Amino acid sequence: MNMYKKIIERNIRDELERFKNSRVLILGIGGLGSNIAVSLARSGVGYMKLVDFDIVELSNLNRQYYTMKHIGMRKTDALKSLINEINPYIKIDVENIKVDEDNIGNIIKDFDIVCEAFDDAEMKSMLANKILEDYPNKYLIMGSGMAGIGDSNEIKTRNKMKRIYICGDETSDFKEVDGMMSPRVNICAGHQANLILRIIMGLEEKNDKEFRTKNINNEIRKNDKEIMEKINSEIRRK
Repeated sequence: MNMYKKIIERNIRDELERFKNSRVLILGIGGLGSNIAVSLARSGVGYMKLVDFDIVELSNLNRQYYTMKHIGMRKTDALKSLINEINPYIKIDVENIKVDEDNIGNIIKDFDIVCEAFDDAEMKSMLANKILEDYPNKYLIMGSGMAGIGDSNEIKTRNKMKRIYICGDETSDFKEVDGMMSPRVNICAGHQANLILRIIMGLEEKNDKEFRTKNINNEIRKNDKEIMEKINSEIRRK
């Protein structure tokens, strides 16, 4: 048995090829994104693109998947090196860039699965609107509400509309709660990573079929806009 197969032999065996051939984009690799990426690497996801513009700081170490030796490094470079130590048989590309309205379309266009892990609520909202309006066939997995030390069971995965999902309690705001703690951040990251695996396995296709029955042309309906306004309100939380 080769080393790659040995690394993933305890994963779901019937899905190994599907994971290996999958492609995931992760936008933001701080507390959520770094832990999501590591989980997907351990699961055998074959290709990931990591996008961030920041560097590793000491204040990141309480919840992000970095160590002291990464201080001062670009997060993209640090996380790529970490993943290569865990599973060197998957492909990782990185882009050191701050995502904005001008470049978001070009960044996400080649990926069917987009994982949002931004710190900024405005960027979350911008991404959600972009995908809803221009890329309705893409999956978007978002994080909202994981601050503090509240009940872990309040963090859930919710399918908000079409292929847009929000993981978190949708309530706890880091500006209102005293601190971002590793346990809840990791739980939320786990929800996002697990959902991505379910999407890759085709376990979320029922939601797609129900939507296509209602709206074959994928047009933005009045009801969609109302739901999107609600999503924008909910994701203006950390």
